[in-house]
Formats: sequence, structure tokens, C-alpha cells
Amino acid sequence: MQSLSNRKKVLEQKPMNFWERIYLPAIFKGLSITIKHFFKRIPTVRYPEEQRPYSKNFRGLHSLKRDEQGRERCTACGLCALSCPAEAITMISAERQKGEEHLYREEKYAAVYEINMLRCIFCGLCEEACPKEAIYLDGPHVTADYVRKDFIYGKDKLVEPRFDYKEKQETTT
Repeated sequence: MQSLSNRKKVLEQKPMNFWERIYLPAIFKGLSITIKHFFKRIPTVRYPEEQRPYSKNFRGLHSLKRDEQGRERCTACGLCALSCPAEAITMISAERQKGEEHLYREEKYAAVYEINMLRCIFCGLCEEACPKEAIYLDGPHVTADYVRKDFIYGKDKLVEPRFDYKEKQETTT
């Protein structure tokens, strides 16, 4: 097949000398690199007792955030599910009923919000797509398990616990 530019690349091969033909210098060079790495001290982290520091941009488990009044920020717009390349997020929206104003921020909320952690690639696109800043990847590692259905995380595992600001202010004064 001819190239589109009609340019030909000319390769020149110079003949190898005696030492290059017997490959011994290359073998010794490779062995010297291997021996250097063999005696190098590698820092070992004994995981359960010690934990290594993570970088600032570490992406861990998802968490659904609450606002200052303790209401869920998610308005079930579906942008996180649309931006997910692995299609790991599913949600069902519902309308807020009378008397639920203290639970949900907007009239529409996510009645069911699930993330399949086996499909999630922790890319962070859901975090960037959310206009209400409701989802963050700021949790710990996803724990290991034996059953596939335990990797589908619902709102019970994702929503951060309620924090009552009024009670906190009363106890500090």
C-alpha cells in the first residue's frame, strides 16, 4: 500500500561490530540494572495497621451530599447518569409530597439512586456533570465482597448521614 504523502523512508543499517554481534555487553548491562534493583530498599506498607497517604485528587467511593439545612441536594436531573461512560448510574425520580420540604431541596428528587460499583471506572465525570454539586467521589475504597448484588450501592450507602446544625449550635453555646 502506498502512503498518502508519497514519501519513502530510507533506512540505513550499519554493520554490527564484533561486540554487538555476541550480545554479551547488552546482557551484562541488563543484569547490572537488575542487580541494582534487587538491592534497592522498597518501602513496604503494612496495610491494616498503616495506611499510605493519598493524593489530593484521589477518587474513592461516591457520596451524595446534603445542603446546609440537611436536605438532599440531588434533584434527579439525570446528568450524572448521562455523563457516565460505563452506564453505572441509574435513578428514578419522584415528586416531593407535602410535608417533605425538610427532606428534599427541590420539588423533584431521586427516589431510587443506584450505582453499580462493578461497572464504575471512577472517572469523575458524574461529579463534574452535577449542577447541584450533589455527588462527590470522596469516600474510602470500595470494599471487597463475594456477591455481585452487594456491589450495587443505593441511597442507603451513598447519602451522607444527616447533620443537624441547630443541635450543634446549641451544644457549643
